[in-house]
Amino acid sequence: MSSAKATSLPAFNHKHLLGIEGLTEAEITQILDLADQYVDQNRQTDKKKNLLNGLTQINLFYENSTRTLMSFELAGKRLGADVINMSTSSSSIKKGETLLDTASTLNAMHPDLLVVRHGSSGAVKLLSRKVDCAVLNAGDGKHEHPTQALLDALTIRRRKGRLARLTVAICGDVLHSRVARSNIHLLNIMGTRVRVIGPPTLLPAGVEKMGVEVYHDMIQGLKGCDIIMMLRLQTERMHGAYFPTISEYFSLYGLDAEKLSHAKEDALILHPGPMNRGVEIDAAVADDLAHSAIQEQVEMGVAVRMACLDLLTRSKRETS
Repeated sequence: MSSAKATSLPAFNHKHLLGIEGLTEAEITQILDLADQYVDQNRQTDKKKNLLNGLTQINLFYENSTRTLMSFELAGKRLGADVINMSTSSSSIKKGETLLDTASTLNAMHPDLLVVRHGSSGAVKLLSRKVDCAVLNAGDGKHEHPTQALLDALTIRRRKGRLARLTVAICGDVLHSRVARSNIHLLNIMGTRVRVIGPPTLLPAGVEKMGVEVYHDMIQGLKGCDIIMMLRLQTERMHGAYFPTISEYFSLYGLDAEKLSHAKEDALILHPGPMNRGVEIDAAVADDLAHSAIQEQVEMGVAVRMACLDLLTRSKRETS
């Protein structure tokens, strides 16, 4: 009997993972529980399994990435897949090939998994409709970044023992953040109290309709928080002036020891990376192991992505 068929976990009820929106509490828990097992595996001397032996994973990144791309590559290889990274900077995509042409080309290669990062919201969903394989969204525009929210949730759950009834503050550039959007969806599904903190210019209009509490004052917003999730200023997506100066932004919204003191004593700090030290977070706070779980997030990322690759290929493996 193959290791795929020996698993006691049920099949995942989605062909693709395009976002957190649309998942149920049970499905999120299923992913996190499986990821927990992969955390343990990744801490062993022998980190490899052959679950995806014979399957091909293509990582197609239209936006530059180091952390996410490496994490997906490592996840696929640890599960035994053949992993190919497609560089858009040197491919036909750079020469003007359309997304639909790329989909046709990829289909001819018969991949089993396609991991896509794209600068336009909805592009990954469009691609998923044109290819035969499972598609995993590694971030599309300002829309979603589901595996980042899942790894954040796993980090929180392992440190705090639960997600329900915690208070989480998401701070900074919420307007341009697909990480914030995915986290808001996930945390609301899991029964977490969510706050967003930032200047009015960096919060989406009507964000309170997503089930969050809105604060423009960092100290007020952090009071009683269990989790502080800092966001990078995404200047590459900004067209115009959203704040006067970097120094003023840090003074008002950068996380330092003084602002941190208003949260709970055991508050946990998260950041999706890459960090801009001295912009959205003080270096001493980022490196404070009593509060910071930023490096742990990186470890959880590999485990969560392994769980997602496992679940999205489970039905294929069981019928092969």
